[in-house]
Amino acid sequence: MTEGVEGNTRAIEGSVVTDFSDRMTYGGYLDLATLLSAQRPLSDPEHHDELLFIIQHQTTELWLKLVLHELAEACRLLHDDQLAPALKCIARVKHIQRTLTEQWSVLATLTPAEYAEFRGVLGHASGFQSAQYRAVEFTLGNKNAGMLRVFESEPPSYELVRAALEAPSLYDEFLRLLARTGYPIPDAVLERDVTAAWTFTPELVPVFTSIYEDPQTHWAAYETCEELVDLEDNFQLWRFRHLKTVERIIGHKTGTGGSSGVPFLRRALDLTFFPELLAVRTEIGR
Repeated sequence: MTEGVEGNTRAIEGSVVTDFSDRMTYGGYLDLATLLSAQRPLSDPEHHDELLFIIQHQTTELWLKLVLHELAEACRLLHDDQLAPALKCIARVKHIQRTLTEQWSVLATLTPAEYAEFRGVLGHASGFQSAQYRAVEFTLGNKNAGMLRVFESEPPSYELVRAALEAPSLYDEFLRLLARTGYPIPDAVLERDVTAAWTFTPELVPVFTSIYEDPQTHWAAYETCEELVDLEDNFQLWRFRHLKTVERIIGHKTGTGGSSGVPFLRRALDLTFFPELLAVRTEIGR
């Protein structure tokens, strides 16, 4: 018999708090009454699988909230020349990205027939309208001022996306840090319009080539470059898994938000955040 277990029941230790009449509870701290009441299927009669669809997207939004929180701190730390703690924030984002990518496997259990039973209640609601996702893309450099129109009817979402549009991206802050530490970053890069989408800048490739060809001398910059490449890879894996999940569930139907669906998602795979960090691979060893 295992000590402390009788009849397959574990005894509650005497030190465990059980009176919560005037104490903070787990549910109270996490506001679970609010959180767990936010899943409200609209199908009538309620379809069993709609809860999965709602929870999948709500948990994604919670993780995106944390991604934005960490990226904002990373940008602030880079601005203040605190590279090491900024890398800690980026490392946390990478773990969140892996969780977000794996989540698609849960939604992929939704069959086309099951989704068709409640898809109509979404109307034109679509992940395309996720303000937090768009703010993450903007923070990483894929900016598009035209996207602001999508959020004009929701002022808080509009302000979130607008702020991300107008702020320097993570890449901008890294390049500015490199310039402050003596790397020859072109003035045109440092003075660029940060509301514009990042475009490939060939003048940066020699800078990164020098870093990659002598990593021991440039270790801090080298490590940061590789962390950014990890972010890029993870984001592309998420995009690809999204595409394949959508293709599996709705085939080549148009999206609820009016997009072409799978073709629209496939074009996103051509978007890059840090193109010079990919281009430098061609130069190494030449």
